[in-house]
Amino acid sequence: MIVVVGTFRLPVDQLAAAREAMVRVTQATRAEPGCLAYAYAEDLLEPGLIRVNEAWTTREALALHFEQPHMVEWKRERIAFGLTDRAMKAYEVSSEEEL
Repeated sequence: MIVVVGTFRLPVDQLAAAREAMVRVTQATRAEPGCLAYAYAEDLLEPGLIRVNEAWTTREALALHFEQPHMVEWKRERIAFGLTDRAMKAYEVSSEEEL
């Protein structure tokens, strides 16, 4: 399994406009083959800081995700919304346990 964790920032005055696009991207991504989880969440203590959590069955599924039409559109939209400080990391997970 591939787990992606990261953050990005949006100007606070753009959050309402960006939410619609983020909902659309999330819904489309969750329907992709190989997507186990996909979520954006605004940090409660830092307005405009968006936390990203994803899980994919394989690295190939993740690579295909970036080629999907909704992701190509999101890349254009997020520039218009003023997205900055994007920091994403992918981790290969070999086991898991309940905590």
